Amino acid sequence: MSGLAEIIVRDLRFHYTPGVEVLRGIDLTLTPGSVAIIGQNGAGKSTFVRLLNGLLKPTGGEVLVDGVSTRSTTVATMARKVGLVFQNPSDQLFKSRVLDEVMFGPLNLGLSPEEARRRAEQALERVGLTGVEQHNPYDLGLAERKLVTIAGVLAMDTPVVILDEPTIAQDVNGVRQIGEIVTWLQAQGRTVITITHDMDFVARYFQRVLVFQDGQVLADGTAQEIFAQPDLLRKAGLEPPPITLLGQGLGLPDPPLTVEAFVARVRALQARKS
Repeated sequence: MSGLAEIIVRDLRFHYTPGVEVLRGIDLTLTPGSVAIIGQNGAGKSTFVRLLNGLLKPTGGEVLVDGVSTRSTTVATMARKVGLVFQNPSDQLFKSRVLDEVMFGPLNLGLSPEEARRRAEQALERVGLTGVEQHNPYDLGLAERKLVTIAGVLAMDTPVVILDEPTIAQDVNGVRQIGEIVTWLQAQGRTVITITHDMDFVARYFQRVLVFQDGQVLADGTAQEIFAQPDLLRKAGLEPPPITLLGQGLGLPDPPLTVEAFVARVRALQARKS
């Protein structure tokens, strides 16, 4: 991995149509750790992450990755720092063999075929797809195709990894596997960012939560802080995880984010009463 990366966003603005701003003056610093971006469709989340890796250029303000402006840097150069997994795998997959697909990124970075293959095989093992190397990606189901695209970004070993709606089409085991990847990336000191509507996934695996609304950051805090504010979330058209709502309804202090935390809180209260 080529070092850690700090992303500084200053007064970031963007429009597709002049006069109709999609992002309206965002100021943020993103440091190593796990960050979830939540908000309704149209809040500007996907546009924002495409500005982080240079696929889009700001129409106002700037994005600095390790001090380098995305305005003055090519997408190919940014790909060494920021890896993006698109929401729809079909937007990313174009090879006829899974192994070739996952090797493409490392080869594009100038690595030898041997090193690219080693990284690809490790990444496929990380996402639980060992054994499908020779398959055509389009012979796999949507959930597995999504995992192939995640493996493709992991193989590039970028200090920043962005996952756009990673849990779509995943079953319980798939969500857990992706969550473990988030935890692993975080433990390595990398920056892992997700856009998601899956509040349970956010509550379980992410340290920091950004709430987007109408192209601005409505709130920025820990998962515990954000999900403890139902009025704030309703303003953004969101709800806390069901288990958090249940905890709030029962009047539990510091409403729990996971089922395990809920059970622990209830048991602790029962122990005090007895």
